[in-house]
Amino acid sequence: MRDPLNKTIVGIQPSGIRKFFDIVNEMKDAISLGVGEPDFDTPWHIRDEGIYSLEKGKTHYTSNAGLKELKIEVNQFLNRRYGLSYDYEHEIMITVGGSEAIDIAMRVMLDPGDEVLIPQPSYVSYLPCAVLANGVPVVIELKAENEFRLTPEELEAAITPKTKLLVLPFPNNPTGAVMEKSDLEKIAEVVKKHDIFVLSDEIYSELTYLDKHVSIASLPGMRERTVVINGFSKSHAMTGWRLGYACGPRVILEQMLKVHQYAIMCAPTTSQYAAVEALRNGDEDVAAMREEYDGRRRYLMHRFREMGLECFEPFGAFYVFPCIKEFGMSSEEFATELLNAQKLAVVPGTAFGDCGEGFIRISYAYSLDNLKKAMDRMEAFIRELRKG
Repeated sequence: MRDPLNKTIVGIQPSGIRKFFDIVNEMKDAISLGVGEPDFDTPWHIRDEGIYSLEKGKTHYTSNAGLKELKIEVNQFLNRRYGLSYDYEHEIMITVGGSEAIDIAMRVMLDPGDEVLIPQPSYVSYLPCAVLANGVPVVIELKAENEFRLTPEELEAAITPKTKLLVLPFPNNPTGAVMEKSDLEKIAEVVKKHDIFVLSDEIYSELTYLDKHVSIASLPGMRERTVVINGFSKSHAMTGWRLGYACGPRVILEQMLKVHQYAIMCAPTTSQYAAVEALRNGDEDVAAMREEYDGRRRYLMHRFREMGLECFEPFGAFYVFPCIKEFGMSSEEFATELLNAQKLAVVPGTAFGDCGEGFIRISYAYSLDNLKKAMDRMEAFIRELRKG
């Protein structure tokens, strides 16, 4: 019998994030700090709007690119928050989460052999999406001494004549790192100098704790060469609604829409009506959740200092990325031993690229009570390691 499988697909490794959660689900009294999902329920007024749309029989396809009123609200949101402005008819499309947008953007922008620069540690989907689009992923190793920010020198060193696209994953999952305006301005100069494009994943843009998020697309000369990816999962606690969006030059968005038409048709209608309400009246919800996350972030940093555990201070998303190199264990070994000894699940840094070795990711999208119990277990585990 012939092999029925595509060799490229077979060669892609499954996500390294899920392994520990399958074990946790079978372990009594275990605590997981691994999932990057808000512990808040979607605010009621947003849920009500989704329910109301169902009661009104709004259960049919929308246009392929999404509801007109939602695209208008997306544009107004981006304008008031980040100074971005798009033609909602031709430069904005609604997708099934930010993940679909990443996938189809790479598919329409890459020809076989084009190189994609992927700063790591970073979200697990970028590299496989580049491979699936017949691109060649080129990893740029982000360094703790630079607070896991991408530097212009690192970018310059990675560019070759085959470079087509830079993935800009900030605020960052898993490190929580952010890029400030001064950082982005330097990156933008290198991008323009070499005439490459940017895929800016800004799904955590509303969860920043230092200054307001800046989009690289807002800088001079960058709008025409940047596709901005965003969505509702993290900012509005709408992970299960599966709704995101992409904004960018018409010449790129028109081709993305073709792939979306054939693969998806349109994003979920109920979710789109709920998202209109989220953007019109959800700013206070986002602010309240951001404040709560910030309190949790500061608590974890305080506990790490008490433990003597090295961790740079992150100012975005809802993750911390402490260093565990002092214990002489791999990230995988540390996470496995922690789970076995203390029934506490974290994610090995290597799930986000080989350069994540020596670190673990901890999500603080969990209640403060859970975090306190978890840190007590972490402290006990570390104490025993240091004794040995």
